[in-house]
Parts: sequence; structure tokens; C-alpha cells
Amino acid sequence: MLKEVANTVRGLAADIVEKANSGHPGMPIGCADIGALLFGEVMNLDASKSDWPNRDRFVLSAGHGSAFLYSFLHLKGYDISMDDLKEFRQLHSNTPGHPEKGDTDGVETTTGPLGQGFGNAIGMALAEKMLAEKYNTEEHKIVDHYTYTIMGDGCMMEGVTSEAASLAGHLGLDKLIAIYDDNNISIAGNTNLAFTESVADRFRAFGWQVIENVDGHNIEKVREAINQAKSDKDRPTVIMAKTHIALGAPNKQDTADAHGAPLGEDEIRGLKEKFNLPVDEKFYVSDEVKEFFRSRAAEMQDQRLEWEKEFEAWAKANPGLKKEWDQAMELKLPVDLKEEIMDLEIEAPIASRKSAGAALSKAFELVPYLVGGSADLAPSTKTYNGEYGEVQKGDYSGRNFRFGVREHAMGAITNGLSLHQGLRPFVATFLVFSDYMRPSIRLAAIMREPVIYVFTHDSIFVGEDGPTHQPVEHVEALRIIPGLKVLRPGDEEEAKAAWVEALETTDQPTALILTRQNLEHIEKYQGLDKFNNGGYFVSDPENADTIIFASGSEVNLAEESAKLLAEKGIKAAVMSVPERRKLEKYAAEHDLPEVKLRVAIEAGVTDGWYRIVGRDGLVIGLDRFGLSGKGQEVGEELGFKAEKVVEKIEAALK
Repeated sequence: MLKEVANTVRGLAADIVEKANSGHPGMPIGCADIGALLFGEVMNLDASKSDWPNRDRFVLSAGHGSAFLYSFLHLKGYDISMDDLKEFRQLHSNTPGHPEKGDTDGVETTTGPLGQGFGNAIGMALAEKMLAEKYNTEEHKIVDHYTYTIMGDGCMMEGVTSEAASLAGHLGLDKLIAIYDDNNISIAGNTNLAFTESVADRFRAFGWQVIENVDGHNIEKVREAINQAKSDKDRPTVIMAKTHIALGAPNKQDTADAHGAPLGEDEIRGLKEKFNLPVDEKFYVSDEVKEFFRSRAAEMQDQRLEWEKEFEAWAKANPGLKKEWDQAMELKLPVDLKEEIMDLEIEAPIASRKSAGAALSKAFELVPYLVGGSADLAPSTKTYNGEYGEVQKGDYSGRNFRFGVREHAMGAITNGLSLHQGLRPFVATFLVFSDYMRPSIRLAAIMREPVIYVFTHDSIFVGEDGPTHQPVEHVEALRIIPGLKVLRPGDEEEAKAAWVEALETTDQPTALILTRQNLEHIEKYQGLDKFNNGGYFVSDPENADTIIFASGSEVNLAEESAKLLAEKGIKAAVMSVPERRKLEKYAAEHDLPEVKLRVAIEAGVTDGWYRIVGRDGLVIGLDRFGLSGKGQEVGEELGFKAEKVVEKIEAALK
């Protein structure tokens, strides 16, 4: 029966892509046997409750093969109708070109940028380990599932895969099973044009179990490989499945032509003839296949109901754990979280990385499902909380991660941790290295996953490490990602408030931008109750000649400049702007005081600030790279000195 299922999906996938006149038929057709085994036998999935916590997770890292996933989800009984398959890649359909979490029932994560899904799968497998350690008892095992992912040659070539696989091997994630669709074909042609390494040796070096030379079209051989994978309780497994792209297409099998374009009617006819499918019937599914999946669905529903009985018994026996489970799954925060964090006594001057670190330590105490780590920069980012242990192979009870120098993988894995549910992850690195994480940050924003990014050592005031380590364009680059909240606090109180807002934000990711250098306390005219407007006045705006908008460390500079301007008879009102995009929206809906000149100061690129100050306003920023030297000296050399700011404002007011 599984072979019939596989052949049915071959026909479906070919028809889906052909009708859309767009898509990637080769992978779905080539991997159909693997999919039939996974979705028809191996994976524990109940389509009637697609958010069942103990379901197996499946990630299509090779997301371009989405017709594969949609076909199997349809057959499994997820909320994907035959009409949905016929609307593949069409506007507003729930079968988009690449799998998108939230658009399509049963899709665990948004994939397409190759290798990212593999990193997500590692995060999901890591979450399973951590939650099993925390919630399972001798009497009841409520967290016990596998994570499966299918990767293609492109996934294997992307650097994020090597980073992520290295960490997965180090952590011994034995319930992670990756299947490599090894078909030797990429868009440009045969993979030997650019990819001739031994993938097997690479993964063995990473600490994985490697099962080589598995015939991906022989269901029994794939089954044996999966059973062998499950028997290894010490390592993750990669199954190297040799497949033929577009198997059965008379002329396009094993060619790059089958990768990313419809096969054409003649090729589809030949394929259907080979697999004994009705040649003239589009989107064919036999009654036998339908009945097979109906029967399998009933079995899975029974299995899920048995788990629910187990869960109820566990909950009754462990009310404390059940309370923590509910809080974690719903990301509930203690009612006194804001008060507890804001009441922390922190003396200024202090670097915002340190004041934010103090807020994070309190959050660790208050939010037991908060977990996180850095890319080998914990001492510098102030994000390690040692009293809560760390996650290592054989002991997943800790809450601190050691990601190593792997920002790219760190971002992808953390998305998987968040997607799994039950944990609230943050990650940390220097702001300048956020570029290494941009693909995963962007995907978190697309999926609205509430990952928190702690980016320290902002701006040229990093100093002696020089231009390579001095972020100039990075804050603006993060601000332009739709759906990413970017907070750049200006003192110790704003740093605490930023952490509170990040934790309270559960429908999008948040980036905290923090300093290495000390910041003075800001005296606040309006008070922090206006923080959530995106900006607020720290000095009286009445009858002001100019408003100086500033963020982060430049708020102190703006205050100093305002004092010098006052000595010259010019009244400057200072507004701290911890979240500029929110202030832009607020300013569009509320009138800010009329002044002769609006000024913005930020030690970074200038373009975005004109949305606040207007085209006639003055932006004091930095549209060049920095210099190597002591931070304060570099800043002053590049114009971030009160006297120089005053000169520019005076000139603009004339």
C-alpha cells in the first residue's frame, strides 16, 4: 500500500505544479517513497489535532518541494482540500510556493532559505530533550517524540547546515533523524559542478550516526534505516538516501530541468504510465489510498487520546509541574513581573548591557521557561545565568545554552526552540554580528515567533576593535525588517523597561540594542510611563526652539548638548527614542510640539531618521565606517561631542 501511496503522490505533485505552471516537481516525485513511509507509517501525527504537544515534528528543509508536503498533509486529513492543491502558488491560497507556518494546517515552520529548516529541526529536537527532562516522571512520560527533516543537496551546501549539525552532534540529539535527498542535481546541473566532498565523513566528524547508500525508492530499506536511527540513543542520525529526481519522467528524470519547472504534459503522461496511474485523470487519488489514510487517522487519533489520558494522570499527580506547563505553553508571565524588574536598584553610570543583564537575571528567576545563550560571548553580553545550569549532552535540565561561535546556526536553532512551544528563547551576540543571523531573524519576523535577540557592543563607541567590530548600519538594517521590534534603551531604567516589553511581546521577535560603554542616568520629564509610545520627553518641550531626538547612548549626548544650547539662549527639548518605528506611528497620530528645527542624533546611518525630523530637519549620524581607537575619542573625532553638535544645530537654526 505504501508504494501505491508514493505513486499517487508522484501524480499529484506533477499535476499540482503543472496546473500552477510554477513550482518544483522533481523533489516531491523523487522523495515520494520516503514520504509515504514517514506519513503513512512512521510519524505519530493526528490531523484532527494538529497542535497535539507530543506529535512528531516534520520539517521540510528543502522547502521548494512544498508540493510534497501539501500532498501528504492532504492525504493525512489536515485542513488542505483538493481545491487547495489546485490553488497551489496562487494569491491568498493556503498552499503557498514555500511552506509557511500559520498559512497551512500541519506546517511546522516556514522554510525555503536552504539549511534554515534543518536548523529549526535541531531546535525542535533540543526542545523535546529539555521538556522531557523537565516534565517527565518515573510514572508518566508525556514528552516523547521524534523530529524528522528532509534536506536536499542545497541544504547540505549552505554553511548554516554545518554550523547547526556540529552543535547537534555535540549535544547528542538522538531523537533527530535527518534524511538527505541525495539526488546529485541542483538548479545549475549536476552537483559535481561545485559539490564533491564526502558528506558522510563530514557528518561523522560532527558526531552523527551516518547511514549511507540507502535506496530512497526502496521503502523497506528506508524503514530499516529509520529503525537503525532510532536504535542509537547517543547521536543524531543522517540517512543518506540515494534518489532520482523526477523518478519516472521519461526524459527529465535525473536532469536539472526537473528541479524548478513544470514537467510538461508529455512527461507527466509518461510518468503516470510508468506508475500505472490514470493518464487522463488529474489529481487522482484512489479509494484504496483514501481508505488507508482514514484507517491510519483513526489509529493516530486513538494514540493521541491515550496520550491525553496519560497527560491527565500526570497532571493530577504533579499539579506544580502542570501549572508550569500551562504557563510555558501559553507564555504567561507573573503578574508582578514588571514591578519586580523595574524595582531593581541599579546604580548609574552603567553600560546598558550590564543593566539589561541584571533585568535578565531577575527574569530568569521569575519566568522558569525562559532559556537562552550566546555565540561564545556570554561574559561580554552579560546573558549567562549560571545558577540555572547549562544544557549539555546527557543533561538537558539547564537553561543556558553554549552555542559556540555559530551565529547563523544559533538563529535557526532558536527559531526551532520557539516553534516547538514550551520555551521562550533569547540569544545574544555583538550587534555587528547580527548580519550573520539576518536570515533567521527575518524568518522569525515572518512567522511572528517571539524570539528575543540581545545585541550588545553597539556603535562606534566599541572603540579599539575598530571598524570591523563597530556597528554603523546595523540598527537601521534591523529596523527595516517588517515585524521586528527594535529597542535601543538609553539608560539603566530604559534597559529594564526594554526587557519587560520584550517579554510582554509574544506575537513578534524583539531585538535589544545595548552598549558596552557606561551611560548616565536620564532625568525624565514625562516619565517611563510613556516608554511604550516609542519615545518620550526627558526635558520640558514647552516653548522649545528645537527638539533633539536621540536613542541609546546618544540621549546623554543630546542632554549635554541641550545644556550648552541653553547657555546660548536656545531652548532644546530632548526626546529619548527607544523604539523609533513605534514613535513614527505615534507621531503620525499625535501632534508633537511645533519647533523651528527637529534634530536627531544617533551614532549610525542617517537615512531613517528623516521620517521623524522631516526633510528640513537635521540628522547628526554616521554615513561612514568607524575608526580604531578609544571609544570616546573615536566618537568625538567623528562628531559625537556636545560642542560639535551645538555648532551644527546653531548653523541649522540660522
